[in-house]
Amino acid sequence: MHGKALRLSLAVLGGLALAASFPDLGWWPLAYVALGVLWLSLARANAWGGFFYGWAFGTAFMLPHVWWAHEAVGPIPWVALSVASGAFYGLFGAGWVHVHRSGITRANPWIGVLAFALLWTGMEGLRSMVPFGGFPWGRVAFSQLDSTVSNLAWIGGAPLTTFAAALAGALLGAAAESMLKRRLLVAVAAPLAAVVVVGSGLFVPLDGQATTGTLRVGVVQGNVPNAGLDAFAQAREVTRNHRDGTLALMEDDPGTLDLLLWPENSSDYDPRTDEESSALVTEAAQAAGAPLLLGTNDYSPPEGRYNSMLLWSTEGAVMDSYNKQRPAPFAEYIPIRDIARKFSPEVDRVRHDVLAGENSATIDLPVTELGRTVTLGAVICFEVAYDRIVADAVADGAEVLLVPTNNASFGETAESTQQLAMSRLRAIETGRATVQASTVGVSAIIDPRGRILEETGLFTAEQMHAELPLRDGITPAVRFRLIWAWAPLLGALALVGTAITRRLGQRYEW
Repeated sequence: MHGKALRLSLAVLGGLALAASFPDLGWWPLAYVALGVLWLSLARANAWGGFFYGWAFGTAFMLPHVWWAHEAVGPIPWVALSVASGAFYGLFGAGWVHVHRSGITRANPWIGVLAFALLWTGMEGLRSMVPFGGFPWGRVAFSQLDSTVSNLAWIGGAPLTTFAAALAGALLGAAAESMLKRRLLVAVAAPLAAVVVVGSGLFVPLDGQATTGTLRVGVVQGNVPNAGLDAFAQAREVTRNHRDGTLALMEDDPGTLDLLLWPENSSDYDPRTDEESSALVTEAAQAAGAPLLLGTNDYSPPEGRYNSMLLWSTEGAVMDSYNKQRPAPFAEYIPIRDIARKFSPEVDRVRHDVLAGENSATIDLPVTELGRTVTLGAVICFEVAYDRIVADAVADGAEVLLVPTNNASFGETAESTQQLAMSRLRAIETGRATVQASTVGVSAIIDPRGRILEETGLFTAEQMHAELPLRDGITPAVRFRLIWAWAPLLGALALVGTAITRRLGQRYEW
């Protein structure tokens, strides 16, 4: 096979392998294989070739990974999202080629694998920031929840977990390349080093014990018909379903509850202004004998709406609220609407753009049994993918994490289980028990070590209850969150800048 065709084939196969490492397949070791294959495909490329092969890799990865976008809004937005996201992997490929060809890594192959992992982590950081606030979906860290590498999130969150996985993949790539070049020492030592990197998470001291008491929570997944975007037309039905689910939960005798949790959009009509919704949610709170945290929409701003979580008392009053900080572009609000409409008329289903909330993702819950107020982290849906929102909530006092979400638009795809992997990583990263509560599934209760204690099915009406440990310790990942957010990106930019400067100097020196 011609060299360029072989490199392109390797890039595409690598991207598909990376997709298979994520839920639902969840074959997490393939993430290392995928990055090793990408290493090989870039080994002899020039900078433009590196961009092209990286873009092919990224697009081949994103197309199956975000298939749920096809389910929700159709083929054109799905392909556009995949191709646009793939361009970031192209930037990685071009940057790596510059570094590789500049001579920075020539003296020591171990410097090369570290540079590869740094550039990859920096690329993921950039993709999580721009454009339109970034799209962190598909970070390698989110594929590693059944690997010991995920324990590293306690130290450095998603960036350190990604770095370790990318380092293991680069070591495999370097081993394969060294084998082809008959450099036997590196060919043998690099895979052993990869095993050490993957196993390093075993030495991270994860702790799941309660430090400030416990919280008794009931969770309701009310379910709606599997109707894609048309599920949003079931506003009354979804609220009644969650009321009925609450009654079923209490018939199961969960004991005294401190909190009842409903998911995002569980009451699309705002119970503060809609009498029927108010009656339904108040009935549910009274049946549970506890405040109800529920998702709704606030249409009071003239320029749009808020995606809100309300803490609703048994007397029918709002005790606290949180407005989503990071609305999803092209889903909850439409930037460049006139251009987007040319690609899909579905954008006009969003008639009222969701506005960004400004406060931390926390809710204050008075707990009689504890004689104090407990701060809840209430991270709405896609916000769980964003490091800063989750870490800031814990830094602001959250003792437990709640992830209310609405997955009704995505059918039987892996979107919900991909999101569940993110919730599990956040549990490890923050050292907090975490609950993912979905309208249609998958909902789950997760301990502070990231282990799933209980989960529901998809498109089922189910209920759960649990006594969650409350914790107030601050993990290194949260304490040093700004360093972990910026150091990989700035380091990657500095490395590529140095490499390009060196190459230009070599080209024009007399």
